[in-house]
Amino acid sequence: MNTAISVALLVCGLMLLMFGWNESQSAGSEISRVFTGNPTDRSMWMLIGGAILAAMGVIGLLRGARRP
Repeated sequence: MNTAISVALLVCGLMLLMFGWNESQSAGSEISRVFTGNPTDRSMWMLIGGAILAAMGVIGLLRGARRP
């Protein structure tokens, strides 16, 4: 995987994680948590997607570093 693509995936993943965390701490998510016990689906998908993208970016960077 190209290093630039790996860095872009990592940055996008971290941004999604940040947005998902902010969304999970919002008033709407707090209200949802009171009634259902879970945060909103939107915040969960942002956190899951961000974690996957960040992991793909890190793996791509580590694989690129091992190649001569």
